Amino acid sequence: MLEGRIILITGSTGGIGLAIARACLEQGATIILHGREEERTRRAASTLGPEVGFVVADLMHPQAPDQIIGEITQKHGGIDGLVNNAARLDRSDIDSFSPQTFEAMMAVNVRAPLGLIQAALPFMKKRKNGGSIVNIGSTNAYCGAPNLLLYSMTKGALMTATRNLGDALGAENIRINQLNVGWTLTESEVEIQRAEGHPHDWMEHIPKVFSPSGTILRPEQVARHAAFWLGDDSAPITGQVVDIEQYPVIGRNKVSER
Repeated sequence: MLEGRIILITGSTGGIGLAIARACLEQGATIILHGREEERTRRAASTLGPEVGFVVADLMHPQAPDQIIGEITQKHGGIDGLVNNAARLDRSDIDSFSPQTFEAMMAVNVRAPLGLIQAALPFMKKRKNGGSIVNIGSTNAYCGAPNLLLYSMTKGALMTATRNLGDALGAENIRINQLNVGWTLTESEVEIQRAEGHPHDWMEHIPKVFSPSGTILRPEQVARHAAFWLGDDSAPITGQVVDIEQYPVIGRNKVSER
């Protein structure tokens, strides 16, 4: 489905990002991983095979998008697909809000994806199949938990950008869609839950209201959706936000269930 495509996945040293990279590789793509730490990113690439490349950059820096796309296009001659997966997941509420945290969250979760899209567009426009961009959002974009104020705001901003750019760039054969991902069992989520005092087997005791299937999402399940939206099978759809969750996110009323 992705044969011959050159695809960058940001924040892909583990979790959903690495699972997306693996799914794209299985579909024939040339993939480039991204991470902040060289050794960790190198190790992640080695788990996928010797042909897998990577770039190292801190998305907090405004120059990072141009650096990343520049390295990829210099080596490969272009880029066909981009997955904006990297994100900060800091807990925050109105009491803990600070300008510093706000700026850091916006830099990584909003500014960096826009910068990467901007830097990749000139090269995508030259490609035979145009380009496909998948933004990894969150169901928290609609409201979010009380302790996810800034994270929810950034994902809401990304959601608006997805719709706006999907409308603006559709005629140029550049597709942009967003996956609003629900609760997913990643390495970072395990660390967060344990840091907040939950037992090591917390994932086995999640109420059915949050996991009707008996378990929360797995990264590989999300990855299959990302691969689909990167490929031609999802064309010509653009500017869409798809909720990757096992129940209706908007309007659900489960006050009588636990």
